[in-house]
Amino acid sequence: MRYKRAILFSALLMGCSMHPAWAQSVPSSTFTVIDERASEEVSEVSRLYVNGNLVATFHLDLNKSREVKEIPLPAGRSDVDYALCGEITITRNGHTETHEVSSAGQLHHPEGHVLDAVGSRNFTDFFLMDYNDSAVATHRQGRAAVCATPSS
Repeated sequence: MRYKRAILFSALLMGCSMHPAWAQSVPSSTFTVIDERASEEVSEVSRLYVNGNLVATFHLDLNKSREVKEIPLPAGRSDVDYALCGEITITRNGHTETHEVSSAGQLHHPEGHVLDAVGSRNFTDFFLMDYNDSAVATHRQGRAAVCATPSS
């Protein structure tokens, strides 16, 4: 893969024009995200953004308890910002509650890693985590700007 990137970079530096279909076929690195429904969850719709771009949407409910998505990394990037946005509905003490999913963090060399979408603090804080390598994902407290809903 490095060889193809070197050729692509050299061609761009020399001002060569490349056929668009060939340029798009150069594979990028990927990582995997797993989202699993907790026992208290009724449903969840969450969106994953990488560097401000929507890359995956997860839909979980009583009939679908797990989703796995392969996420492409932007070419040439080893550290990327991520955000999780959406809604999660849970049942607690016989009552249904809906919580907003809005959090952000950064991934450090996530290529080839498997990250879990995790909820904590009674389903009020959400982040990505690699249980085998905690240095891959860092979490920033607070809401993610990309999740903000415009108001009029």
